[in-house]
Amino acid sequence: MSSDIVNVTSQTDEIDRQIINALRKDGRAAFSQIAEQLNVSPGMIRLRYNRLVEQGYLKVVAITNPLRMGFKTMAMIGIRVDGSKLLDVAEKISKLDEVIYMVIASGRFDLFAEVVCRDHEHLLSFITEKLSTIEGVRESESFLHLKIIKEVYF
Repeated sequence: MSSDIVNVTSQTDEIDRQIINALRKDGRAAFSQIAEQLNVSPGMIRLRYNRLVEQGYLKVVAITNPLRMGFKTMAMIGIRVDGSKLLDVAEKISKLDEVIYMVIASGRFDLFAEVVCRDHEHLLSFITEKLSTIEGVRESESFLHLKIIKEVYF
């Protein structure tokens, strides 16, 4: 997949997709700059941007680098849960401060939670004092991040 959006929907057109691609590359790009690149008016970009945000196609946010923010340990944790409590357990885990990404999955694990911690001791505390005390969690397996090779926000 290239850096351009490849998924075409009936609700967006080529200009919309180019606006989204421009903001993916630089979320702080000025509407006038994007308009110049697309050979349209800044007002058109502003209107389309507002529509894309209102319809949920686009959300511009600041993304921090946890490793530069003092968190030295990141891990992906595979979690197995009691089937009847899957959604409840997922909801509780997702509310924990250390959890930055949470999905329900198929396969060996029912859930995957990506966590950021200050250090290994903090990760141990998270697993033993928070995660394992949630009713319905049967077991977990932690996979420490050694190096992030690719990180894309689509």
